[in-house]
Parts: sequence; structure tokens; C-alpha cells
Amino acid sequence: MTTEFIGKKSAAAGGWGALKSCGKRLLESGAPLSGARILLKANQPDGFDCPGCAWGDPEHGSSFEFCENGVKAVSWEATEKRATPAFFAAHTVSELKQHSDYELELNGRLTHPLRYDRASDRYLPVSWEEAFADIGAILKGLDNPDRAEFYTSGRASNEAAYLYQLFVRLYGTNNFPDCSNMCHEASGVALRQAIGVGKGTVLLEDFEKADAIFVIGQNPGTNHPRMLGDLRRASLRGAEIVVFNPVREKGLERFSDPQDKLEMLQGGSTAIASRYFQPRLGGDMAAVRGMSKAVFAADDAALAAGLPSLLDRAFLTEHCADFDAYRAAVDATGWDEIEDQSGLTRAEIEEAASVYLKAERVICTWAMGVTQHIHSVATIREIASFMLLRGNVGKPGAGLCPVRGHSNVQGDRTVGINEKPPAAFLDALEKHFGVPMPRENGHNVLAAIGAMLDGTAQAFIALGGNFARATPDSALVAEAMGRMKLTVNIATKPNHSHLMPGEVSFILPCLGRTEMDVNSRGQSQLISVEDSMSMVHGSAGINRPASPHLKSEVAILAGIAEATLGNGTVNWRELAEDYDLIRNHIEATIPGFADFNTRLRKPRGFHLRNSAAHREWNTPAAKASFYTGSLPAETVHQRATRGENRFALQTFRSHDQYNTTVYGLDDRYRGVYGERQVIFIHPEDLKALNAKAGDRVDVVSEFEDGVERVAKSFRFVPYDIPRGSIAGYYPELNVLVPLGSAGLESHTPTSKSIMVTFRNRQQAA
Repeated sequence: MTTEFIGKKSAAAGGWGALKSCGKRLLESGAPLSGARILLKANQPDGFDCPGCAWGDPEHGSSFEFCENGVKAVSWEATEKRATPAFFAAHTVSELKQHSDYELELNGRLTHPLRYDRASDRYLPVSWEEAFADIGAILKGLDNPDRAEFYTSGRASNEAAYLYQLFVRLYGTNNFPDCSNMCHEASGVALRQAIGVGKGTVLLEDFEKADAIFVIGQNPGTNHPRMLGDLRRASLRGAEIVVFNPVREKGLERFSDPQDKLEMLQGGSTAIASRYFQPRLGGDMAAVRGMSKAVFAADDAALAAGLPSLLDRAFLTEHCADFDAYRAAVDATGWDEIEDQSGLTRAEIEEAASVYLKAERVICTWAMGVTQHIHSVATIREIASFMLLRGNVGKPGAGLCPVRGHSNVQGDRTVGINEKPPAAFLDALEKHFGVPMPRENGHNVLAAIGAMLDGTAQAFIALGGNFARATPDSALVAEAMGRMKLTVNIATKPNHSHLMPGEVSFILPCLGRTEMDVNSRGQSQLISVEDSMSMVHGSAGINRPASPHLKSEVAILAGIAEATLGNGTVNWRELAEDYDLIRNHIEATIPGFADFNTRLRKPRGFHLRNSAAHREWNTPAAKASFYTGSLPAETVHQRATRGENRFALQTFRSHDQYNTTVYGLDDRYRGVYGERQVIFIHPEDLKALNAKAGDRVDVVSEFEDGVERVAKSFRFVPYDIPRGSIAGYYPELNVLVPLGSAGLESHTPTSKSIMVTFRNRQQAA
């Protein structure tokens, strides 16, 4: 064993490394010239929405509105490789299970609908008509609609998602486990409590006006690189960018913009973070409360000196509830507790607060580094409270900005993919379609897995995604999938979820985002998506479909719905032929979509009005609400310090990855090459373990449920991360995330706060 997999880190995000990576991915696709041509249509008014992330598109777009991750996503989808029936005839499911996620998807695009044959342990071709009929028969044969689970990936369009929820609710259940449950559920819950709407309040143009931008628990360089361009422009005009992240991430330090010719020619880069703080895992809430404490102290000093208040008192009086209770909660929180829980010093926190106090307009952004903890909802409430102190919600250049991952995860929720549907939405559906809708809340992801394990659920249908690899407790999920009477995966490429067939199992291949969607009359279909800034815009692929046997997601769902329910209440085939008709239904049942078809066809689409951005608060108090609770009794990092060989683990993506899709085995921003089974750890922690870089260990999850969870043979990588905190890639480490460990109120798996120990260490040569 060696440490050859550990190499040089990129000096900056982007730059020539990004261009080289783009070229490599285009070559690997087998169609580099057509791939390059396709990219010119990415995120353009007359093109397709990039499936790479949910970052917004500017009103003043350029000819190049794609990034390195966008190139990877488009090349991955537009590959010339095909997973034909011959491929599945040559490999049993048992054989394919031995392949890694990366190896499986390298086989290319699915071309035919397939049905699992248990006798041969292979997937065999099946006609669309037979697949729909069999799926419909099994769904109709269940004794209760609640025995079926309907999963949604955030890549689905608004039209597909709306049709899906309509079918499932007419079928009789609200069982909608979806990818939101595993990422930003805490953001939606917390923001609805705080400001009355579960979305961010900013537009992309607000980043051009902000004086300061706080980036918490987020790594845009890997997860949404186009955001780096906006942060770079903000930095160049003098805005302060304050980062809170336990791990030193290259994209938050420096960025070399491939579209800046001079910077590229000179080999230069631009500093992103003006302040970079590394809290311990789970310590963000304490850090934010510490900043509020510092703001209150500075305000008290200003008032004592006869100076104007540093708080926006008029805003607090007119627009906020529970301010005095929040002040009391902050006053009751001592600096010793804040420092111990955050892992930062009082001086560091006061330095961050000073940036906030000097800025008239502040944006705060965050991602899954905040949302995947037990106390994530409370943390986001704390962030919102901090921002309210100086009126930084509902004015230009300021606001709250949760940054979503999948390109339409926010839109799917907007159009009804929600296991807890609002009564007003169900009322609108009932009025429009003239039939009752199920009223009992359905299953989220964790509840769905539980129902699959205990036998309550008997059927599972996935609209995209790789459910078995994205979810926690991998071994239990594999067991749950195998217990199903029916599993259906609507997908573009083979993945591990397909290799966990139920009694009857189908893989149904669909069109990708880059491909033309043409109806039987030869007319091109347009879909829509919603980004993190609540902009809704159209998307139309330009590639010829990978196979003539592919159907769109809408057509597949319509086929299943027709086979299950018939065409009595809804003419499913008619909707599949004309997506404008689906949008008419959306317009009739969901506020904000008036004149949907006309506005969608305007360049850059339209904005869904955000009431909180206009200082209209849909909360019980009709005001923005401060959080009045205390800090968590203990974070995962504090628990890790009690005893030897105990660490707080977080999972994250490599740079060559998007969610569960692995594009390659290199992570040049962190200096790791050709290896994914790694643990990033502080050098002093390695020394304390009497270990060195490259040593292999088994990682054991510590959770009080009697289940042993082990990730075997992972290699140490020394890294700039707080002592006692470690990190590694998912989905490889998802096996360590206990199904029973979930966020309070959000029910999100706690993938950023896993207590682990090491054992069976083997030293590197």
C-alpha cells in the first residue's frame, strides 16, 4: 500500500484544471464535437436547463452559461455508450452488484424497457404495453393505496412532477418520499416557521448589490460552480464574503474564472472568502448565536454612547415577533458554551459579526452542511433571526438563500410532490378535478423505508434517482427493496437501485434533459423547472434521443396512470401528447402560475412571487418570527471528545461527482486521485492514532440500536479540518448513517453528524 493516491491540490477552483476536465469528459462521452455544440444551449432561453444544479440564470446571460459540473452532467447524459438488452443478457444482476456506482453508469444509456427474470437473474426486454399493464395490475391489486411508495428525484420537470402527484393522489395516497427529505427539508420547515414561506427570498441580481455574503455549510466549487462566478464578481467590487465551513474548500478560497481571458492567460485567480472560519461539526448554530450576541453587545455600547441603534428598530417593531424573547435567549447563552460548541474563539466570532455590522445589505446562503444535523431546523431559525436583526430580509441586495442541489428539486415541491400537502392545495385539486383527494399525511423517505421493512409497503416506484444509494443505512435499504412485490425505476442509466429487484421489477428508460421530446404529431415539447431563486423557465432538449424506444417521463407516468386508473377523471394520453394542457391544470390549481404557458415562453421565464421578499409574513403572528430556544444540549463533536478513538464524521461529494452519480475517481480540489474510499482527518489526530497517510481502517458507526454498521478498508488523508472531525465521500459511507438518526422536525438523515470509531488498521507500505 502506498500514498500515491494523494497528490497536488488545485491552486484555485476553475481555471485551466476546469477546462482540462471539461475536455476530458467530452472526449469520454464519445461525441466531443456535438457535446460542445450542445453546451452552447445550456441554460439559454432557447435551450435546455442544465441538469447539474439549481443555481439561477442571470437576466443578462452570456453565450456561456455552463460550468465544469454542467459539462460533466451533459457529457454523462449525452454519451455514445449504450446499455442495451445485449448488455443485460451478458450479465446477471448478481454479477452487476459487484460493480461500483462509477462502473455501472459507464455502461451508458438504457435503450429498452426491461423486466427482471428471477429464473435467469437477468433483466430481459419487455414491451411498453406489457410493462404498463403489469404495473397497473399490481397497483390495482394492493388492498390499500398506502401500501405503495412513490419516490421523486429533483431532476423531474414540473410537468412530470405535477402529473405524478395527480396520478398518485387519484390512486389514493400521499406517500411521496422525495429527495427533498434528504437535503433541504430543514430549510423549508424552518423558513416557514420564521418567515412564512419555505423558500429563499433573494434573486440572483441581489448578489450584485450585497455588501456582505455569509456562506455557511456549503461548497459551491464542487456542488454548484456557477455560484463562484457571482461570488467572484461580488469580491471584485469589494463585498465581504464570510465563510463558515469545517473543511478548507478550494472553491471558497480562490476562483479562476475560465471566462476571464486575462486571468486565465496570466494564471491568476480571485480571492473568494475575505474571512474563513472552521467551526466543528454541528457548531454552526452556536457560531451564529455568538454573532448575534456580539451584535447586541455592540448595539448596547452604541446606545450607551448616545449613538443610533445598530439594529433596524423600525423593522423589528413593525415586522417581527418574539424579538425580546430571542434577546433573552441570546443573553442567557454564555461565551464559554458558544466557544465550546462552535469550536471558534470569541474573537473570531466577533470578527465575523463586525462584517455584518458594517454592511447595509447582507445575504446568507447555506446548503447541506447546515441541513443534515439533528438540530438543523433550529440552526436555520437561528440564521433567520440573525438576519432579521438589521432588516436583512425583504430589501434589495439582502436575504436568505438556501442553495438547492438538483435542478428542479424546488419546483417539484412547488407543484405538489409533498407527503404533507397543504389543505389549500388539496382543496384546489378537488375543486378543479371534481373528485376527493386523500387527506392523511403520507410517508417521507425514512417512513417509507420503515414501511418497506415492516411489510406495510409492498410497491415502490422511483421517478429518477438512485434511491438505494442516496438513502442512509445502505444494508437495511437493500433488504427493504428486496421485500417489495413491485419495484419500478424510471431512469436514464443503470444504477444500484435497479439491482435490488422486488418480486416483479421493471427498469423504464426515459429521455434525458438534453434530448428532444417530440409527440406523435411531430411537435417538440417544452418542460419547465424552478431554480433556487424561484425563477421558472422553459427547457427543450436538442439532442436526438439515445434510443427510439425511449419515452419521456411524462409519457411513462401517463402510461402507468392510464393502466392503473383508466381515463375517467383525467385523459392521461391527451396530457402526454401536449404538456400545455398539464400547465393549464397547474395554472388552475397552484397560485403564481397565471398565464403559465405564455410567460414560460418568454426569455428567462418568470419569477414566482415570494411573500417574505415583500415583507408579507404568512406566519401565525403575521410577522417574521424570531427563534427563542436554546442551543443544543450537545453536538456530535462534543460527544466525540468524550473518550478515545471517537470522531464526528460528515459525508460529502468529491469534485468528480454529482449526488450519487460519480463522473470520475479524482478530486483535484482536495488532492485525491483514483480513490474514493478515503477519510479526511487532521494531521494531529493521525499522529494521536499512531497512524499515517494511506493507512487503511474500518470505520464503525456508533448508534444505540444494536445494529453493527461498518465501512471497510478506508484510507487516511491528512487534511485541514478541525480536530475530532473527519469527512469522506457518499454514497460509500452511507452505510454508516443510522436510519434512526434524523433531524428534529425535518426527519432528514443526519449525514453530517455521525459518531464513529476506527478498528482493524493496516499500515501503508
